[in-house]
Amino acid sequence: MLGLNEHVKLDLKSVRAAVKDICARYGFNIDPDKKVYDMSVSEKQTLEIVKVLYRGADILILDEPTAVLTPQETDRLFAVMRNMKADGKSIVIITHKLHEVMAISDRVAVLRKGEHIATVETAHTTEAELTEMMVGKKVELNIERRAPVNPVERLTVEGLRCLNQEGIPVLRDVSFTARAGEILGIAGIAGSGQRELLESIAGLQHLEAGTIRYNNPKNGEVEDLRDKTPLQIRELGVRLSFVPEDRLGMGLVGNMDITDNMMLRSYRRGRGVFLDRKKPHDLAEEIIRELEVATPDTHTPVRRLSGGNVQKVLVGREIAAAPTVLMAAYPVRGLDINSSYLIYHLLNQQKERGTAVLFVGEDLDVLLALCDRLLVMCGGQVSGIVDPREVTKEEVGLLMTGVVPERLRTAVEPVGAGRAGEEENHG
Repeated sequence: MLGLNEHVKLDLKSVRAAVKDICARYGFNIDPDKKVYDMSVSEKQTLEIVKVLYRGADILILDEPTAVLTPQETDRLFAVMRNMKADGKSIVIITHKLHEVMAISDRVAVLRKGEHIATVETAHTTEAELTEMMVGKKVELNIERRAPVNPVERLTVEGLRCLNQEGIPVLRDVSFTARAGEILGIAGIAGSGQRELLESIAGLQHLEAGTIRYNNPKNGEVEDLRDKTPLQIRELGVRLSFVPEDRLGMGLVGNMDITDNMMLRSYRRGRGVFLDRKKPHDLAEEIIRELEVATPDTHTPVRRLSGGNVQKVLVGREIAAAPTVLMAAYPVRGLDINSSYLIYHLLNQQKERGTAVLFVGEDLDVLLALCDRLLVMCGGQVSGIVDPREVTKEEVGLLMTGVVPERLRTAVEPVGAGRAGEEENHG
C-alpha cells in the first residue's frame, strides 16, 4: 500500500485479502504478515512483483531478476511468470543468461551497443545464433578447464569471524585453503558474505577472530595477514590483486583517466617527486587493445566509460600485476558474452601460470564449468566445498540455502581442511 494515493480510509483486511488472492492466482509463496527485514532476497523480490500487480500493472519489466536467486528459486519465478502470461500479462525480462532466455521467452529482442539488431522467435533460434547477433561475430561458448598441475597451498584461511557496523556477524568461522594453479569458485546468494570474505583477505575488513596464512613463494616463509593493512600486505611481498564488486567505489578513480588509474599500482616506484608515466601509458594501451575497451583514448576519464568498459580496465590492471593470489568478485558483471569469455580465458591463464585464483560469480553454469573446486556460502558460513565436476546446479542451489543434499554428505570436502586430503575439521 505504501505510496498509494487513496482518498479513503485504509482497510488492511481487504488489502490482505487482495494480496492473498494475487498470490493464489499466480503461485506466489509469501506470508503477507512477514516483516520485510526478516525476508530472504527471493522473498523481497517476490514482494516487489506482488506490489506492482496489486497496483494493477499489466506490463512487467524485470531487470536481471534471477541474478540473486538459486536455481530452485529461479524455477519458481519462471512458473509464476508463465502463470502471469497465461493471465494476459506482458512480461519483458532483461537477462544475460541465454539458457534462461531459451527457457522462458517467446520472442527475443537482441541489442548490441545500443542498437536493435533483430527480434526473433525463441523457438526458431539457438544460443549460438543469439550470441552471434549480440557480439557481431561467431563466439565459442566453451570454457576450457585443464586439471591443476602440482597445486600447492598458497592461502590458508581458518576460523574467520567478521562483524558488520551493527555488530552482526557477516562471516562465521569461515575456513578453506586456496591452492596455486587452481581456480577456487565462491558461490552463494547475494549477501552471504562473499564480499566480506575477499575484503578480509585483502586487509579491508577488521576480523574478530581467525587466521589468514600466506605461503610466500619468494622465500618459502609463512606470513600472517591477519589485521594487516593492504599496504603492509604489499610490503610483505604478498601480491594480492583484488577486483571488487564496486568498480568505481573501490577499484578505480572515476575522474582520473585510464593511464592514471594504471599508475595507482606503480606510483610509489617513481624517483623522488617524478612519476614514470610511460609504463602505465603502455599498459593502458595494451589493455584497451587486448580487451577491446571502447574509449576515445587513454586520456578519457574512467567515469565516462560504460560499466562494462570500466570493468575491463579494472580486470586488465589487476591481472597485469602478475599476482600470486588473484581475488575477483563478479569480474564479468556488465560485460557482453564475448568479453566475459575473454575474462574467463584470462583467469585460466593465471591459473596455468601458478596463480591461486579466488573467483566469486553469480552464474552457476560458469562456476561449474570454470572452477576446480567450489566453495558454497550461506549466511556467512561455508555450506560445503565440492568438486564442480561431480555436482549438479540444483545440488549447489541447495547448498546455497544451507541444505546439504543426501548424495553429497560424503562428497563435500571437510570445511576448513588445511591440506588436501586431510579430514580434520577446523571450522
